[in-house]
Amino acid sequence: MRVLITGGAGFLGSHLVDRLIAGDHQVIVFDNLLTGRVNNIEHHLGNDRFKFVKQDVTEYLFVEGELDAVVHFASPASPIDYLQLPIQTLKVGSLGTHKALGLAKGKRARFLLASTSEVYGDPQVHPQREESVRHLLVVPLRRAERPQEMSIAARAVWRRAGPEERPQDRPGGERDTNAFNKRYNRGRP
Repeated sequence: MRVLITGGAGFLGSHLVDRLIAGDHQVIVFDNLLTGRVNNIEHHLGNDRFKFVKQDVTEYLFVEGELDAVVHFASPASPIDYLQLPIQTLKVGSLGTHKALGLAKGKRARFLLASTSEVYGDPQVHPQREESVRHLLVVPLRRAERPQEMSIAARAVWRRAGPEERPQDRPGGERDTNAFNKRYNRGRP
């Protein structure tokens, strides 16, 4: 099997690389090393079944030859990283996923998207179980810590989309950006 792993120099990705190489599979790793580390995969450098490409997955993705699977693990994976790298985190989660899906589609390869446990919120029980009650953080951390930046972002959204959208454009009233801005200005998420 020939597999591309985005984020393959990260913690989870590098362990999957180890497992696949041990199973005699061919592995290609794309990682921009924003949070991944070469030392996680350096023991595979020189192996004919392994290739590392320093690549930002939000850019054009190209792999020569066939692929059986694309595993999309690329993303900063901790709340500290989210706060320090908010734009990069959003881009890899949206545009990076789009690019990886496009590559998988073009190669007729299977696609696996991994997500962080952050989607479960702040757990009250460890380890987290699927049936556990979720305690989701509905107000972004950045809003709580830097309200002036959130205000700027909200105003940018309003200038970009708000004034051109009218309640009569859709049955039922306001468009999402207008409603978002009104709620934000009243101090509600």
